[in-house]
Amino acid sequence: MIPIQPTSGSARSAAELNRQIRHLMERTGGRLTTEQRAQYEVLVVAWAAAVREDIVEAA
Repeated sequence: MIPIQPTSGSARSAAELNRQIRHLMERTGGRLTTEQRAQYEVLVVAWAAAVREDIVEAA
């Protein structure tokens, strides 16, 4: 299981978070348990925040 910890700021890069999301989906074949769905949601929210930070930094 991938440890999931909500973070403020981009402790993990968007690329790393994307890798974790892909790994989760590949490992489960796209069929998520309730616990895995919660992990997925945390990862997606963190990924979106990291992408927003990347965009702001680029501007």
